[in-house]
This record gives sequence, structure tokens and C-alpha cells, in this order.
Amino acid sequence: MILLVGAGPMAVQYAKVLQGMEKQFVVVGRSQQSADAFNSSVGVQPLTGGVEAFFPSIQSITQAIVAVSVEQLEYTSSFLLQNGVKNLLVEKPGGMTLEAIERLQVLATAHGASVYVAYNRRFLASVLSARKLIDEDGGVTSFNFEITEWSDAIQKLPKAEGVKENWFFANTSHVTDLAFYLGGKPRQMATFTSGSLPWHSRAARFSGAGETESGALFSYTGDWQAPGRWALEVSTCKRRFIFKPLEKLQVQLINSVAVETLDIDSTLDVEYKPGLYLQVEHFLMSDKSGLCSLEEHLENSQLYARIAAYV
Repeated sequence: MILLVGAGPMAVQYAKVLQGMEKQFVVVGRSQQSADAFNSSVGVQPLTGGVEAFFPSIQSITQAIVAVSVEQLEYTSSFLLQNGVKNLLVEKPGGMTLEAIERLQVLATAHGASVYVAYNRRFLASVLSARKLIDEDGGVTSFNFEITEWSDAIQKLPKAEGVKENWFFANTSHVTDLAFYLGGKPRQMATFTSGSLPWHSRAARFSGAGETESGALFSYTGDWQAPGRWALEVSTCKRRFIFKPLEKLQVQLINSVAVETLDIDSTLDVEYKPGLYLQVEHFLMSDKSGLCSLEEHLENSQLYARIAAYV
């Protein structure tokens, strides 16, 4: 049996995927209000009271998807691990802080569990198409990415205490995960930050550069006090792949200034939240390819903490 924990907007997206796959699943939410809203969206009535009310009455759960709010991710995932669930797909970032992610990894190891963090953009049609072409070209030579967030809009969002102060983990890590997934894991990296925001005191502007384990060079920039957007450009010896927005794939050939948008099959990204269907499919089939393990995420988060001035 598949357990879906959470009844908010993200849980709705997971439920639509599971329904599309014709999978049987049970949903556990916390409040009656969120449960009723969930039922109105997907036609499934969640149990209420949270995972504490659900266990230990039912012990047949083999796989669980944790789609609760950021501040509840560590607690909920830990509870499931301690109650015998061995396979978890946990919404990013798995924990609100680096310490929380570390604690969850220690617990998962102690229980011999397989835990994955849901970076669904790895499964975008644009990304899957680019990976094939990058391999054809012989690999990545360089890449750059932008991590700008819209500060004014974020400041108005109602979030639990601590979420905005750790916004790089909670949200920006989507684009950094994708950049290092496509470009390669950094071997060395220099980071620079400046400024501050009322809701993100440690930094407002970010830049840096480095080299990956395969020798590709990379750079990044982000200014949360200026206009901008997430973007990624990955270069090979033959092509430059431009993700701006991330769901679209544009290509520039060597010795050309023309930029062409590739015609790719984005059916699943249109029907469901982009990247989510294939991510869930890989998780349910125990196909690790493309999934971000908690162990990998912890290593990456140590880099994110440096980029964001959290350490």
C-alpha cells in the first residue's frame, strides 16, 4: 500500500499522478479543512489527525510520499522511519536546515531505509532530452546558472517561522540541484555573498564559481534585490543548452548565434505538475536512476549552505 502524507496543494499534485497511474493509495492529512479541500480537488477523502493517528493501526505501508509543509518534513519522515516504513519519497528539501537533513540521514541509515528527496525538475522532458544530447556530445565543458528569487513576492507569503530564513534550502535548491545534476558535482568552489533582507538576514546577493569532478567549469549569480529568474545554461563542445524557463529547451549550435527551441514530447509535463509523473514512477518501481537520494542531497546541501552563507 502507498501512503501519501499531506493534504495541501503539493499532495494534490501527487494524488493526481497516482490516480493517473491507477495506483491504490491512502492519504493522511492533519486538519479537517485541508482534508475537505483535498477531497474537493481529487475526489479522495484523507484521514485526519496526522501520521500519529494513522499508526500503528495499519502496518502494511511499503512506500510513502511525504508532501507536508517544509517545517514538518523532518518530523514526519522521522516518524515514518521509526514506524517501519523503509521507502520514502520526501518533498524537498527534506529538512529546513542542514542539521535537520543530517539528522534524517543518520536515522535513515540506522533503519536501513531508502529515502529520496523530490527534485522533480530532474525529470522534466527538457532535462531528459538534454541529457541524451549532452552524452552524444561527450559531456559538459562548462555551465552557468542564475538563482535570483522574487523578494517582494516571497516576503508576502504566509510561511511558518524559519522557512523564509532558510529559503535557499526550501526553494532555491531546486535550480542548484538541477545545475549540479546536469553539469556535475563540484570539486572546488569559491562563494561570495553580500546584503541582507528582512526575511533572509544572512545574504541577499550571491555569486561564485568552481570546477566539477570531471573538469567542467561553472559559475552562478543571484540577486534577490533585483529583477531576474531561475535559469541554467549548459555547454558542450558542440552545443549550448538553454533552460529559461527550466521547462523549455533551447539550443545554440557551435559557430552560430541562432537559438532554436527544440520540439520535445512534454505530454506528461503538461498533464501533470512538470517532472512529477516520471519521478513518482521511478520511485514506485525502485528505479534509482535520476532520483536524488538523501545521502546525495546531504552532500549537495553542504554546498548549498556555503552558497547561501548558512555556514
